[in-house]
Parts: sequence; structure tokens; C-alpha cells
Amino acid sequence: MPQVSHNEQLQSVDSLELAQALAQQLTITPNDWHRLKSDRQAQAKQQMASALVFLLKEQPQEALAHINQAAGWLDRSVSPLPCPGHGSQKASDRG
Repeated sequence: MPQVSHNEQLQSVDSLELAQALAQQLTITPNDWHRLKSDRQAQAKQQMASALVFLLKEQPQEALAHINQAAGWLDRSVSPLPCPGHGSQKASDRG
């Protein structure tokens, strides 16, 4: 039985599927949010992977928004947002 090379395996996968897999791998999960919220490299990687997915889906405006967000992380013009779980509570809910 002939072995399939790594390159042959990659060629059989659709570019969009590869980009989506990369985007999923680079997504900052809620469990990693506090650890990575200020990691500019991780944030930029996440945004660039998302941009590639949108570009391959022929949605250039969405891709450009993510590219700009990635650039903002890298040039320090973007700051981390508050923790997703903390900013959504109302004053009356905190009790």
C-alpha cells in the first residue's frame, strides 16, 4: 500500500478548510482569555487567520476589518477589551 506524502494530503484539502482549521487553532478561547488578552502576537494571529477565512469566502470588507485589527494589535493602537464575562453584568446583578 503506497504511503501518501504530507504534501499530497494537504493538496487534497480545500484552502478554505485549511484556513478555517488554522483560525480555529488560533482562536483565543474563554479559558485562555485572561492569559492571552494582552498577548499582541496571539491577538494578531487570531485576527489574521480570521481575515484569511473571510478573504477565501470572497468577503473582502470583513477580511480588511480583521487585517486592520491585526495591524492595530501589532502597532499597539489597539488595547485589550475587558473580560467578556465581567463587562456584561448589570449593577443590580452584582448584588
